[in-house]
Amino acid sequence: MESFQVHILAADRTFYEGPCESLTIPTSDGEQGILARHSAMIAAVQPGTLRYRVPGQGVQLAAVSPGMVKVEANEVLVLVDAAERPEEIDEARARREADEAREAILQKKSRQEYQLAQASLARALNRLRVKAQGL
Repeated sequence: MESFQVHILAADRTFYEGPCESLTIPTSDGEQGILARHSAMIAAVQPGTLRYRVPGQGVQLAAVSPGMVKVEANEVLVLVDAAERPEEIDEARARREADEAREAILQKKSRQEYQLAQASLARALNRLRVKAQGL
């Protein structure tokens, strides 16, 4: 299978840079699949599961937070706030974060706090989902 160059960058680190045979990204329009020679595009990345295949290896997973993806000239740039491999996710911590977010949602203090709690809950549940898929 033909490969292309991918750069997956989180706010705090380079998550992965190198050759890639396929990439699936959660976007606002649903999951977008990218293969070599994909047409140019820019899209918003939504919290979810990013899947990528490095030549000679199986599909790898990552929990990603919001960001953007740009495809141009057989090169892909993914910029996200956070990206974590299943083995990097602390399941107990993610469960605590989900419980705290649920409690904050129930308290409904202000609209902004409610929206922050919803985003936190979505991130924690996504991390738990990716952790379970990676086992």
